[in-house]
Amino acid sequence: MKTAISIETPLLEETDRTARKLGVSRSRLVSLALKNYLRQRRNQEIVEQLNQVYGQPAGVAEQPTPGQRKAKFRSIIKDSW
Repeated sequence: MKTAISIETPLLEETDRTARKLGVSRSRLVSLALKNYLRQRRNQEIVEQLNQVYGQPAGVAEQPTPGQRKAKFRSIIKDSW
């Protein structure tokens, strides 16, 4: 799908240089970069969710069971997807 975006001149020039070095089109390079960024962002969100589930220290008496942890993790993942 075609779309038009605005990019600052220095960034566009660097994009063109990099695309030439890699032997790909500017569109392909931008698509790859955006895909990579979105993948990293999704991974970071997953890490944050895992930290939310497992990262909060609890007292010995408050320690959730593995089943409770799994249920909490599933509910957090389900809510974000």
